[in-house]
Amino acid sequence: MNASLKKQLTEPLWLRVVLITLTFLFLAALVGLPIVIVIIEAFSKGWGAYRDALTQPDVISALKLTLLVAAIAVPLNVVFGLAASWAIAKFEFRGKQLLITLIDLPFSVSPVISGLVYILLFGAHSMMGDWLIRHDIQIIFAVPGLVLATIFVTFPFVARELIPLMQEQGVEQEEAAVLLGANGWQTFRRVTLPNIKWGLLYGVLLCNARAMGEFGAVSVVSGHIKGETTTIPLYVEILYNEYNFVAAFAVASLLLLLGFVTLAAKKIVSRQERGQHGH
Repeated sequence: MNASLKKQLTEPLWLRVVLITLTFLFLAALVGLPIVIVIIEAFSKGWGAYRDALTQPDVISALKLTLLVAAIAVPLNVVFGLAASWAIAKFEFRGKQLLITLIDLPFSVSPVISGLVYILLFGAHSMMGDWLIRHDIQIIFAVPGLVLATIFVTFPFVARELIPLMQEQGVEQEEAAVLLGANGWQTFRRVTLPNIKWGLLYGVLLCNARAMGEFGAVSVVSGHIKGETTTIPLYVEILYNEYNFVAAFAVASLLLLLGFVTLAAKKIVSRQERGQHGH
């Protein structure tokens, strides 16, 4: 790029200062301030009250349930995301655009609506309600319902990270591996997976963060049963509605910590990915 063209593309100094200042002010007001408030309120009565709030049996139960739901939903979404992205990026088939649209569906549908759909499908008064009751199967107001709701709201994350990555890479390397005698599993393990590992890990991080922080869909199907169907986000709401503000903000700080860990992990993954591409 020559000097004259570079000068034409450079915005005036005052405009750059204004835009950067507005951006920082916006982030400080809508992101930074809530974070500061959560931390201040969580420790407003000292470390002892903070520790006591996090060691309550109901909090520990909510944390275990949150981890359990994420531990089930995330691997299933990884399998779905790999299969869907591989099919979309590597093959041409009828219904491909419909599949892409369905993958994006959770982004356009309210999580509350998805929770209501599961109640209509599996609730006591649903079309399957009598059959589920006769066979002593409980989905709504139980762990299976939480898992289903979480899977629905999180399944686009892995697929949406991998689809453009696989499309950019093309199919040449896989075709070469097949010509050399590799079967489908060998091709995936030795060619496809190494090329997408950082994008896959990035998608897993986003999926896990959303799974552990999901509120809307899980709230509808949970029944808010303390010690049984309350995840960390739901328990924060319960504590706040009970005017136990210190405990509510203390438990919310766990989600805040998860956010920071996710951001740090994303930064590491992005750096590794850039380094790999650089080589």
